[in-house]
Amino acid sequence: MKKLITLALVALMALAGTTTQAYAQENNNADNKQSAKAQRDAERARQKAEAAYVDSLMHQSAVAAIEGRQFVLEADKVIFKHGETAYVNTNTNFVLMNDDRGTVQVAFNTPFGGPNGIGGVTVDGNVSNIKMKETKRGDVNASFAVQGIGISAQVFLTLTRGSNEATVTITPNFNSNTLTLQGRVVPLEQSTIFKGRAL
Repeated sequence: MKKLITLALVALMALAGTTTQAYAQENNNADNKQSAKAQRDAERARQKAEAAYVDSLMHQSAVAAIEGRQFVLEADKVIFKHGETAYVNTNTNFVLMNDDRGTVQVAFNTPFGGPNGIGGVTVDGNVSNIKMKETKRGDVNASFAVQGIGISAQVFLTLTRGSNEATVTITPNFNSNTLTLQGRVVPLEQSTIFKGRAL
């Protein structure tokens, strides 16, 4: 009987040790998971803060370029009058201002050259009626007219707060085919656009 009690006590102690060890291992695993999650969260927060800082710098650069009348909106998306959309090449779809000269160009991937030779229309001319103001929300609105030879267009630009993303609405004087371009505003010297034949 004494042997049996001793054996039972040894078994109980071994079981208690195993349970304690298993509990300690579970706690250790939980701590490791929490630590890994905290590291991932910290890394995500760092990346987000870094991206916000870069966006802020790009916004400041875009605002300075618009104020200095030396900018290009390179569009990657065109929205037509009735809401249809097309993704386009940023090198050939743009709105440009260079001091008192401006260019509005759209070019689509079609087999037809179009008036500008690259599948669309290019209006190149003098810029007038330039207006610019910042909204309470922090967006920047600008408007101006581009007067080409026989064709002109009214341009309305909205630069989104905290980034260089912008939307431009173009209203030509020769028809009611209003277009909206979405893209990014960059300083003129950083642009990589290709200009077709102007009207």
